[in-house]
Amino acid sequence: MDHDRAQYIKMTEEPIGGLVLSLAVPTIVAMLVSSIYNMADTYFVSKLGTSASGAVGIVFSLMAIIQAVGFTVGMGSGSWISRLLGAHKTEEASEVAASGFYLSIALGLLLAIAGLAGLDDLMRLLGASDTILPYARDYAKYILLAAPVMSASFVLNNILRAEGKAKFAMIGISVGGILNCGLDPLFIFGFGWGIAGAAIATALSQLVSFAILLAVFLRGKTITRIGIARVSSKPKLYLTIVKNGLPSLFRQGLASISTIALNVSAMLYGDAAVAAMAIVGKIFMFIFSIILGVGQGYQPVVGYNFGARKFDRVRTAFFFTLKVMTAIMTACAVAGFAAAAAAMRVFIAADPEVVEIGARALRFQCLTMPILTLGVMCNMTFQSIGKSWTATFLSSLRQGLYFLPLIIVLPKLFGLLGVQATQPIADVFTFATCLPLIIRFFRRLETTSAPVSAAAVPSAE
Repeated sequence: MDHDRAQYIKMTEEPIGGLVLSLAVPTIVAMLVSSIYNMADTYFVSKLGTSASGAVGIVFSLMAIIQAVGFTVGMGSGSWISRLLGAHKTEEASEVAASGFYLSIALGLLLAIAGLAGLDDLMRLLGASDTILPYARDYAKYILLAAPVMSASFVLNNILRAEGKAKFAMIGISVGGILNCGLDPLFIFGFGWGIAGAAIATALSQLVSFAILLAVFLRGKTITRIGIARVSSKPKLYLTIVKNGLPSLFRQGLASISTIALNVSAMLYGDAAVAAMAIVGKIFMFIFSIILGVGQGYQPVVGYNFGARKFDRVRTAFFFTLKVMTAIMTACAVAGFAAAAAAMRVFIAADPEVVEIGARALRFQCLTMPILTLGVMCNMTFQSIGKSWTATFLSSLRQGLYFLPLIIVLPKLFGLLGVQATQPIADVFTFATCLPLIIRFFRRLETTSAPVSAAAVPSAE
């Protein structure tokens, strides 16, 4: 097809800098809008009190679980689709896309059923105190009802980005995010629904995003097709999707587990500490979403060119994107360190204890922001080229293999200070681990004329 050929030429021949940025900008916009509506939930819910703010942090870990499912299938399908399209295997790419889409809906339904069946126990497991539990319950039940749509939206979004069609993904995510920001105050205060209103606003907004993303596929604007007739009956295909998506599963799953561990540790110091760390998490994710957007613009470029065996473009794309990411995070770190207390007061000025706890934690996080970029780039690179086990190991570091032991040990040694400093210290260890791995990878890439992974362009068989 002429359209498919034009997209292939664009992804494998256009200058790297302009190509990465053209894909990154729509993704950054979508990520920022998504982050803004998450922050809007926190902002408006904080007006209901400190315990309500804490509930947002509790349910955030539940949303991370739903995201883990969506990103596992979405990134597992998307990274494979990019390589298949780079190798001119369009029919196989459609089989992967359709199978991943329906798999995500099924897994989202299972999550919703299991979560609603034991809601109170789940909220306590996630770190809800007696005072936070009623708010967390009211918020979580609507999020669980939306789980199938949320997980499927992540898959559609990733497929569009894998094809190099980030603008369509941006429209779907952005419209839903903007709608969420408008519905929050209406439902929470206008209709008097309280924290349940914030959850209903999120669920409805996710449904709208899903409908927009799905319409792009139904109108034939994509290279891949997701008709149910294309769904594979081969277990190996699903295993490969999950294997490719393992880094995302570990990254998102461990993010949820680390949030639970953080909430449990912070709970020892009261609702103010839980609320403060929840707000800091939202502020950090807003900043972090910028480099995630840049990285997600980079991933399809790497996937296409690795599939097309254009390794010089893989190298160029990596170092260009790393420089852009590091510059952005350095600027954000300086601004965030200087304005930490002011940023906290935007959310909950009425509670000076929350502001004090959060400002210190945010400043600690700002100290390590510039070095976060290497870990993100390593993870995305190895996942995009099919080196799933290496990417899975790297995705386990920041909020798993390093964070979880530290969140157990440091608070015992340093009290609340240990809670606030755990993530930045884990970030330093992650950077030290990633550096030799990526140096070794590019040295191997320079000395080989064949793909460094035998699974670089797997078939859909």
